[in-house]
Amino acid sequence: MFIQTEATPNPATLKFLPGRIVMPEGTFEARSPESAGASPLAERLFSVPDVTGVFFGYDFITVTKADGEWQHMKPAILGAIMEHFMTGVPLFRDGAAVMEEDGEEFFDAEDASTVATIKELLETRIRPAVAGDGGDITFRGYKDGTVYLVMKGACSGCPSSTATLRHGIQNLLRHFLPDVREVQAV
Repeated sequence: MFIQTEATPNPATLKFLPGRIVMPEGTFEARSPESAGASPLAERLFSVPDVTGVFFGYDFITVTKADGEWQHMKPAILGAIMEHFMTGVPLFRDGAAVMEEDGEEFFDAEDASTVATIKELLETRIRPAVAGDGGDITFRGYKDGTVYLVMKGACSGCPSSTATLRHGIQNLLRHFLPDVREVQAV
């Protein structure tokens, strides 16, 4: 098994590509060893010193570190991922429900068509690009011209995430929806 690695815009996060589907649908994020309990792979990755976050996407895994050096951490992370896939253990434990931690969406009923357009733009233009960087962005709400988004994986805590929100996503949404005034991360 050959696992590729890619740098992300977030220097504290590295993207691992195992060459197979990780999660056929949705995403999973654990920001602590306690929140990793649903997944044997996430638990195994948190056993590597200095790992502070794990994110599973369609065909990638991102790992976020605290202070350690990637050159020292990478062999243990690669070993954990390889061992997981070689043993055939499921990604999640039996009966473990993967919970969306984003919370409930909020918007006024009269804004439903605007929200539908925002979601379509997120799905078709923004999320694929963000997944390429090892993260995900999901819709949380819309109120008074402000779009609220949840940033996950490599995007969470990334130094360039503010620029991505302000100059990338905000400008794209404003182009298609003049009612959008700003975009905020929640």
